[in-house]
Amino acid sequence: MFSWLGSDDRRRKDPEVFQTVSEGLKKLYKSKLLPLEEHYRFHEFHSPALEDADFDNKPMILLVGQYSTGKTTFIRYLLEQDFPGMRIGPEPTTDSFIAVMQGEVEGIVPGNALVVDPKKPFRKLNAFGNAFLNRFVCAQLPNPVLESISVIDTPGILSGEKQRISRGYDFAAVLEWFAERVDRIILLFDAHKLDISDEFSEVIKALKNHEDKMRVVLNKADQIETQQLMRVYGALMWSLGKIVNTPEVIRVYIGSFWSHPLLIPDNRKLFEAEEQDLFRDIQSLPRNAALRKLNDLIKRARLAKVHAYIISSLKKEMPSVFGKDNKKKELVNNLAEIYGRIEREHQISPGDFPNLKRMQDQLQAQDFSKFQPLKSKLLEVVDDMLAHDIAQLMVLVRQEEIQRPVQMVKGGAFEGTLQGPFGHGYGEGAGEGIDDAEWVVARDKPMYDEIFYTLSPVDGKITGANAKKEMVRSKLPNSVLGKIWKLADIDKDGMLDDEEFALANHLIKVKLEGHELPNELPAHLLPPSKRKVV
Repeated sequence: MFSWLGSDDRRRKDPEVFQTVSEGLKKLYKSKLLPLEEHYRFHEFHSPALEDADFDNKPMILLVGQYSTGKTTFIRYLLEQDFPGMRIGPEPTTDSFIAVMQGEVEGIVPGNALVVDPKKPFRKLNAFGNAFLNRFVCAQLPNPVLESISVIDTPGILSGEKQRISRGYDFAAVLEWFAERVDRIILLFDAHKLDISDEFSEVIKALKNHEDKMRVVLNKADQIETQQLMRVYGALMWSLGKIVNTPEVIRVYIGSFWSHPLLIPDNRKLFEAEEQDLFRDIQSLPRNAALRKLNDLIKRARLAKVHAYIISSLKKEMPSVFGKDNKKKELVNNLAEIYGRIEREHQISPGDFPNLKRMQDQLQAQDFSKFQPLKSKLLEVVDDMLAHDIAQLMVLVRQEEIQRPVQMVKGGAFEGTLQGPFGHGYGEGAGEGIDDAEWVVARDKPMYDEIFYTLSPVDGKITGANAKKEMVRSKLPNSVLGKIWKLADIDKDGMLDDEEFALANHLIKVKLEGHELPNELPAHLLPPSKRKVV
């Protein structure tokens, strides 16, 4: 008689079956989350509906910063190529949002044409009107870097109220729209201009829910001395701490991201190490893109649930006939109390609620009589999606990572530092002497031999116990000395001859100088007498 109840239960318990993560995300969004969003007018308050292109597009990087911090130059540095519409100068030059993307031929696509292209993830930007679309273009060009990622260049942020008014569109709202959809947000600062203007502060606050995507680049750091750089870095962290209200510290990369000679080369090694860290972070984006989209869908679902509770609560409190306007004002003013009640009734974290002041402003323009009452079935479907379907997609993400070859950004600036003598750390630490004809350890071997012969060698070898007495003088921890022993004891006989002892001391020196030890002994460090054996 009630067989439909059983089938409905089974449908809820059995998660959907998907072939790919992208297909799964699209299907879950359209069938389970979108109905809830539409029923409670989520798109009018928070974010437009997602489209297929939002799930299929390449990872995107959003560059944000005040004017003349080097945003456009940074893109030029990554691509090692000019792109259409590029303008660089000390004055505010970039007055548009430029999406730099892969294309077969170089060219510019204007904003009004972009928002009708179903293959591009920009269709919903139509809501910001012509004032914005006239300031939005897509620069297309063939470039190996752009085969893996896309980059969004933004207008430089100026200080003062006039700048905010004269734009003609809500700059912070546009950046927030991009922030929801990009994989990485890079805030650029000029080491000479650390002041954070009112609009820049507003922009950073608009990115509040996306701290996990944010990175900071302190650019043009080659123009100041080491002592000044330390002070500038401290001042930057202090300024950010006042705006970004999180206990975690945002990762800051220090460097000079352009292809000109360093003005003050004292910190060259620091800049090289920081650049490599930033490049590794960017190169990880294609590999983690599916996980990022999954994470964003979960965040969106949680917000949509809270929004449904808020709207249905407001609907429940409204009178059916008289006094609607007064009641609306009262409800908007007491929205904080409604938040608290929903939080207690439904065990929702305070961090899941939308910004109170912004929600109050948006509710002023809404007709509460058109709001919908609570529909439990819509919420149950979303809960089921979060409990079962998302878990299945997580498994699929891992399977795709294993099956696919390692995805990395290639070409441009990423290529120059991968291999060859200008690769990071080439010829340093354990890599010292890699191109030398002679064994690099031989330089200091006479000094190591003197120590070796004081340790009572028998048949040309010292025992592990005697070697330990000398090696612990380095004050390195046992875990490190144990690794050095494994690397130096090439014939694995538990003893060291004079060459192996010299090699062990060389590796100790490498570690004491601050370099990492290799997992396997490089060919150039093998003692000459052991090379044939190995």
